Amino acid sequence: MSGGNAGKLYLGIETSCDDTSCTIFSSGRGILSYRTASQLDHARYGGVVPEIASRTHMRTLLPVWESVMEEAGVSLGALAGIGVTHGPGLTGSLLVGLSFAKSLAWAGGVPLAGVHHIEGHILANAIEGPLTTPAVVLVVSGGHTQLFNVARVGRYELLGQTRDDAAGEAFDKIGKILGLPYPGGPAVEVAARGGDPGAFDLPRGLKGSGECDFSFSGLKTAVRLLTQSIGALSPAAVADIAASAQEAIVDALARKSVLALERTGAERLYLAGGVAANRRLREVMRERLRRLGATVGWPPPRYCTDNAAMIACAARHHLEAGRRDGLDLNTFPRGVLASWA
Repeated sequence: MSGGNAGKLYLGIETSCDDTSCTIFSSGRGILSYRTASQLDHARYGGVVPEIASRTHMRTLLPVWESVMEEAGVSLGALAGIGVTHGPGLTGSLLVGLSFAKSLAWAGGVPLAGVHHIEGHILANAIEGPLTTPAVVLVVSGGHTQLFNVARVGRYELLGQTRDDAAGEAFDKIGKILGLPYPGGPAVEVAARGGDPGAFDLPRGLKGSGECDFSFSGLKTAVRLLTQSIGALSPAAVADIAASAQEAIVDALARKSVLALERTGAERLYLAGGVAANRRLREVMRERLRRLGATVGWPPPRYCTDNAAMIACAARHHLEAGRRDGLDLNTFPRGVLASWA
């Protein structure tokens, strides 16, 4: 298959944590093929084990890549570029994806673009439609809770971030306290549907600080102390605590997002990251922003969690702007998203 009718073709590779993901993205037709292999071994440990994650990527990345290339009918030489996550994330996992991407770029003479994981999440909103800027973007996941002012693609200003636990991490830890299955975020959301969100008055960290920063460690502690005071938890109690905790997290995210919109003057907010799939968060954001005269958008659910489609989409913007990386590109476990445009 040539890139003629499909526009330019980009391969995306994402291995920052425990999902092995590859995609072929067309600038003319969108996603041509997409596959993510999720790792299930971590559930027994209640969290991702880095060594298991990296070794699993080594086994699964090649067949996942082969399957998306075959499905799209694309040869290596037909690619206009390769995008790969090179940080932040688990170093071992990142190295597997980056080493593989470098090998393909060298073998095929294809341009390479390293993508910051957070920028990938932001641009997940551009996979199936345009990202309208200027806008505020709330990146909210298991490892990140950050608010960005996005002037345009490639121009990012950090407005606020969590000072301790990320929102998704808080969901997971609260799920564990309540005895819910891993990952805790989706489990808490399901349990909350049968509960009363006003049953317990749980804290909203930094509520009156006047800043766009977040804090969720106090909420986690409050839930732990609450469950200890109750003792044996009935299904109804679990549902009420889950609903109350979810409401506290969602309320904090919405409050700070509204503050960011007011300070920047932006009229549009985008959600990104795994927690962006939470239905209650979407409902509250839509209602709060409607009162403000602003709108909110989010990616399809499969592009909220870690995925290669967002990396390929971001790589397209980098490469079309003339920014590419050499084979000396390295990984980084932590790092602030910087502007490049």
